[in-house]
Amino acid sequence: MIAMSKIKVGIINITGYTGAELARLLARHPMVQICSVTGRSAIGQKVAQVFPHLSTIDLTITSDIEDAELIFSAMPHKASAETVVPLLKQGVKVIDLSADFRLKDPSKYPEWYDFVHPAPELLREAVYGLPEFYRSKILTARLIANPGCYPTGAILALAPAIKENLIASDIIIDSKSGVSGAGRTLSLATHYSEAADNVRAYSLQGHRHLPEIVQELEILASGRSFSVTFVPHVVPTTRGILTVCYATLKEGSLTKSGQLLKLYRDFYDGEPFVKITDIPPETKQTWGSNLCIIHPTIDARTGRLIIVSCLDNLVKGAAGQAIQSMNIMYQFPETTGLEALPLYP
Repeated sequence: MIAMSKIKVGIINITGYTGAELARLLARHPMVQICSVTGRSAIGQKVAQVFPHLSTIDLTITSDIEDAELIFSAMPHKASAETVVPLLKQGVKVIDLSADFRLKDPSKYPEWYDFVHPAPELLREAVYGLPEFYRSKILTARLIANPGCYPTGAILALAPAIKENLIASDIIIDSKSGVSGAGRTLSLATHYSEAADNVRAYSLQGHRHLPEIVQELEILASGRSFSVTFVPHVVPTTRGILTVCYATLKEGSLTKSGQLLKLYRDFYDGEPFVKITDIPPETKQTWGSNLCIIHPTIDARTGRLIIVSCLDNLVKGAAGQAIQSMNIMYQFPETTGLEALPLYP
């Protein structure tokens, strides 16, 4: 470990769910001092006034970050890029939790996010913050593009099969997310009366996370292309994403689920936050933790690969993964501050 003193970090937009989760996890991190936090809706208030459960963070919410050497940006897309670019020019390291630096092709931003990227040159520099595949690049990065919650579950689920060239080009990804994935801003769709006792599919013509998923799968496949159908759903729970991926196995590839399990266990051997299980995982088995739990199997009748993954959308799907990247950047043990086991029940 090189850095022994605490690093000073700031959180932009602590008032959102992701920002609050960053604060919760960083507050107990032994190598971090939260020195500054912003939140447009609560400027001038103490953190404890807005979030009583974060009362140990004795800071006032301001409009600008001060004195931080590393900044986590939890702003919405477009607004995050506008905020991050000046910070990078000041020499500050940034972990961006929006989608604003995830896509390498700048032409995708008008298509999927309805804005022209203000700094397309930074898209080439930004490192996609999925530690399982980009650990060495994260180590030397000054700008991390934290992956989306849906892509994290889907990519980790499919990666071993894709790297081993086991599947054909057609992939179906079916994901179900808790309501917190929509953020803290009020909307009719997340109103209690609308979301409770209800399951809803949305973005059937293409969710914004789709190009991110395709980009990373094709990188893993060394440029082979895939036809990906991604259908997200909202389910009446606060946290968690359950993803089920379907793909046809190529002729001559694996035929037994036991072989597949071994392949997945070997692939993720030594990864602290990816667990391969003998039975399908459930979202509650990941709540509050940085785990992604994966169960791969084969439908012998159809020759189809089925992979189930679960994670907490606010932790491994957002704040926890960002802290995992921070730990790598500063050469802390990768699990530091993220050792908590899932909540149950």
